[in-house]
Amino acid sequence: MARENIHQSLEVFYEKVNECPLRDRQFNFFELVYVISGTGHHAVNGNKFAYFAGDLFLITPKDCHEFDLEGICEFMVIRFGEGYVREYQWQSIDHIECLLYYASDLSGSVLVNNDDKRMAGSLMASLRQAIKHESVYSEDLVRHLVNAIIVIAARNLAIIKPQNITPHEDNRLLQILDYIQEHIRQPELLRVAVIAEKFGLAPTYLGSYFRKQCNESIQHYISSYRIRLIEHRLRFSDKRIHEIADEFGFADESHINKFFKRHKGASLKGYRRALTPA
Repeated sequence: MARENIHQSLEVFYEKVNECPLRDRQFNFFELVYVISGTGHHAVNGNKFAYFAGDLFLITPKDCHEFDLEGICEFMVIRFGEGYVREYQWQSIDHIECLLYYASDLSGSVLVNNDDKRMAGSLMASLRQAIKHESVYSEDLVRHLVNAIIVIAARNLAIIKPQNITPHEDNRLLQILDYIQEHIRQPELLRVAVIAEKFGLAPTYLGSYFRKQCNESIQHYISSYRIRLIEHRLRFSDKRIHEIADEFGFADESHINKFFKRHKGASLKGYRRALTPA
């Protein structure tokens, strides 16, 4: 299996090819691939699906993937490593965190909203020009364009349904999922009674309704979501354990460690230590 590396926190390039340069590839970085023109099939971890112009794909370090091109195709490729994730800071939502959280549930193009497809196309065209004509502040411009694309990708991922959701969900369920994602760092707002009151439901009905629609309990969904985000903090940030505990609304390190160990079988320090190469 071919394994590729990058030597900077962010790399952006355009390519026009008639065949995939490497087959069965695996990365040590994240990659966003935008299809400018052409058609073919994209295979990720054994799943194969058609691609078209305007599609945007997210490939993570754990993925094994390849493109099967039908003739000449044009792509814009954005690669970023863990360093870029650590540098990426926002006042409100962690957009890269959203990308990483949903990465394992992806089965095709990130872009599902037509207006965002057009906006992403314009940004990619600007990004191509920015890397073609380097001048003063080019690096800053490239990063701003890449960050805007990440925000658009994250916004679309937020409306992609969880993998185990039933195909007949109603709009109220999507609103509940949005509410959970928005308030995941505020446990007092994620109690079943509070969510039920917010959406005009009885607590017992909310529980059975959520399980029927998502094939899991609402408590399990909330816990799994919080665990995944904490894992990202341990991997992609230098935050101390007490800072992570405070961010996610735990009383102290002891409480977050009990919660994390119950789900992952290790303390936060032990989990982070296992991520560090020997």
